[in-house]
Amino acid sequence: MSAPVVDLTDAVAVLGSFPALAGASIRIDEGDIVLLRGPNGAGKTTLLRLCAGLVPMVRGSGRILGFDLGTQRESIRRHVGVLGHQNGLYLDLTVGENIRFWGATVGASDSETHAAMERLGVADRLVDVPVRKLSAGQKRRTALACLVARRAQLWLLDEPHAGLDASARDELDATLRQAAAAGATIVVASHELERAGSLATRTVDVVAGRLHEVAPDQEHPS
Repeated sequence: MSAPVVDLTDAVAVLGSFPALAGASIRIDEGDIVLLRGPNGAGKTTLLRLCAGLVPMVRGSGRILGFDLGTQRESIRRHVGVLGHQNGLYLDLTVGENIRFWGATVGASDSETHAAMERLGVADRLVDVPVRKLSAGQKRRTALACLVARRAQLWLLDEPHAGLDASARDELDATLRQAAAAGATIVVASHELERAGSLATRTVDVVAGRLHEVAPDQEHPS
């Protein structure tokens, strides 16, 4: 059996003096699409940031894509794609320049970056528009195209459907399914449980900084 993409045991992460994760344990395998659900402040965003190597683990053990969370956080960051509440775009660059920049960090070809733009619907009239002139939904599309161009092995998404119209939401869902089928692993924190739940292969409740696997018959409560 191959090593898990995410392997946490009793992981503790502290924000200020508050334990945002208070002994989180989870194993996520290649190709999984995991929905994290729970109220604001439960620890969902902190878990995503921990898996991205952006938040230190103060106790417990953890490996992401084989890298040790305690000693190899910088190495982790090169292999994951993060989409948080902020889009992480360079506002003075155009849509195309942003996507080509992120694609270049992993050696993506021009055809690969163009395919990413087409997939998210920004290849034509938006490609030469500075990001600062885009609507919220267009910025979200551009950020997602950057993630596709980066060919991340682990996708960490925080409310990815926010700001998208119905067409873009459907395109995002198709993109996530295609990425998982190609071997990417995806972790999604979302309050849109019906939509995100239809994508997920597993659901995990985040409660007071701890993780609880949800049984399949309890994944879609009425």
